[in-house]
Amino acid sequence: MSSGKKVDKNSEVSFQAKSKKLFSSLWEKIIGFKRVVQEKSFRFCRGGDELEQARVYHFWPGNNVFFCKGRLICGPDPKGLILTAIAISLSSWTFAVHVASGIMNPAIIVTSSILTTIVLVNLVYVSTIDPGIIPRNDLGTIDAGKRRRRSRVVVINGIEVKFCNICNIYRPPRTCHCATCNNCIQQFDHHCTWIGHCVGLRNYRLHVTFLLTGLLLFAFIFISSCKSVHHKLPGDGNGVIGFLRNDPETVALTLFSFVAMCFLAGFSCYHVYLIAINQTSYEHFHQKYVNSGNPYDKGILNNIKEVLLAPQPPSSVNFRADVEPGWFGGLSDISIK
Repeated sequence: MSSGKKVDKNSEVSFQAKSKKLFSSLWEKIIGFKRVVQEKSFRFCRGGDELEQARVYHFWPGNNVFFCKGRLICGPDPKGLILTAIAISLSSWTFAVHVASGIMNPAIIVTSSILTTIVLVNLVYVSTIDPGIIPRNDLGTIDAGKRRRRSRVVVINGIEVKFCNICNIYRPPRTCHCATCNNCIQQFDHHCTWIGHCVGLRNYRLHVTFLLTGLLLFAFIFISSCKSVHHKLPGDGNGVIGFLRNDPETVALTLFSFVAMCFLAGFSCYHVYLIAINQTSYEHFHQKYVNSGNPYDKGILNNIKEVLLAPQPPSSVNFRADVEPGWFGGLSDISIK
């Protein structure tokens, strides 16, 4: 009986060894095929009628969408951005046609137009800038056994640094992998549905500026709309029901601007609080520093200076760099020409 059990165990071990060897050889073949295909396709990309040198944004493994030859980088789903832009533009147009035109004050129209332009410019800027994407390592250049032996968490100077199995890097402190964009984002705050993009180190202050200017715009629209309703209602002669029937656009704009104002005021207050304590939304939601204390908290004034007044760091990835054979998602074999 004992000899039979030994034979069974030996057969199981040999089967597992053969399976691992089979999967390892299969993985090497897949990587080899990937290299052959990419090295051939990396030489040139067709752009219009001319052949164009392949660039990083053509083959970036994340889910981002690029425009203007890699100068603008957006999230994978533009529906939220489009909806936000339409809501702001439509509100401003309704205000100009149905409210400001009845007030007979050119300063009202000019002010609303300036505020709308500032908000839309901020919206476009925050949703098309690199939020702080971290470069990847090539999975094919690292042995599979070494990847499995990597520690998931390393403590450096008392700060935990986690290993990302997707990007194959040890994430810098305060970095998190966004599942929507499929990138590691430095100082990750959150993935904003309303702009369709990640909010991180390089566009956080733009996000806060967008919230504050949007709050100012809708507060201005709400106050002006309330004044318009107050002046129109007594002179209508048909009461509230008649006013709703005769001027539904003003009523709808007043209600929508009130909801938008409350929504933006809540988010603005929350982010002002986060700036004061130097935390991101992700860190605050997951209570990262409840037990250990926040090592990045330097006092309210210094926190404000660091978050809002510090120079914007350059992008870690040059998406417009020329790509040479051998590049597979990292930066080591990129030659900038």
